[in-house]
Amino acid sequence: MADELGALTVNRTKVEQERHMQLPSFPNPGHTWVQTDRKAHEAWGALIKQSPVAAQIMHIFASMLDNRTKSVEEHGPNSVVMSQKNLARLTDRSLRGVQKALVLLEKQNWIQVRQIGGKGSVNAYTVNSRIAWHGHRDNIRHSIFDAVVFISEDEQKGERLENDETPLWTLPTTLKGERQLPSGDGLPPVSQPSFGGFEPDLPSVQRARNDDE
Repeated sequence: MADELGALTVNRTKVEQERHMQLPSFPNPGHTWVQTDRKAHEAWGALIKQSPVAAQIMHIFASMLDNRTKSVEEHGPNSVVMSQKNLARLTDRSLRGVQKALVLLEKQNWIQVRQIGGKGSVNAYTVNSRIAWHGHRDNIRHSIFDAVVFISEDEQKGERLENDETPLWTLPTTLKGERQLPSGDGLPPVSQPSFGGFEPDLPSVQRARNDDE
């Protein structure tokens, strides 16, 4: 009898351990709650039921935009640039199924779709906030926004992504008011060097000055 009770206890302990392994872990005690919209939760539940593919795509977009900022106050990119072919590959769905899911996501206001180029198979998919259109430039309204870009090797023009190891020319990052001071060797002959102090400035990427600087 004692042996049977011991065996039952061992089996129960094993089952409880397996069950515990399957349960989601509790969040870190240092984490806090984030208030969310109950309507959005209910709409998300309806989307999962209506189109599992669309829900899967939203999870992919969210995972690519996650951890792209250093703090809550610093907003990172809210768009993903990707071909429909790569979306079909990541979701393991047909291209037609992905296209239908994207139409549904846009119609139900989960994403904003902006075409890049002329064919329409590569788009920018924006979540959470819409892209703002800016004033006319050369009579064309335009938009500038940050995005995470996803490409695959087989979409490139017959070359492997890692083949070309030639470094790119580097554009300087400057603070407001800083000037460029050329240094180092120039190009080899037959290049004609500029006179000192008359070198043309490179296009530069300006960044904001921190309080500590």
